[in-house]
Amino acid sequence: MRLPILLIALAAATPALASSDEAWEQFRADVEKACTALAPAEGETAIEINPFGSENYGAALLITTLADGGADRYVCIYDKKAKTAELTAAFEQPKDVSMPAVTSDGNVVPEETTKTDTHLVDP
Repeated sequence: MRLPILLIALAAATPALASSDEAWEQFRADVEKACTALAPAEGETAIEINPFGSENYGAALLITTLADGGADRYVCIYDKKAKTAELTAAFEQPKDVSMPAVTSDGNVVPEETTKTDTHLVDP
């Protein structure tokens, strides 16, 4: 008889692993509000909220268009416990680079490309 009572007590003490749809919607609204407050004043900013974040943090991508046609990219990190957000510095703009390329007739010509520090990782 003690085992079923112990199991019921343990189940009652275990925190719920899933949240309701309403709770997730509120979480996303909280992240959006906190991150939007940190968005740059100049330009027009678009935001994409990660739907669930990690165990401790929410996250959002912010992209602000610039007057010169470029765009700044930021990451907003939202602390779920403290309910506060921080914005990273803008990522560097992709750089135009010239690389040698060979044409079909064998001539070497410069080829303009855009490069970022994006790279593949091997987890």
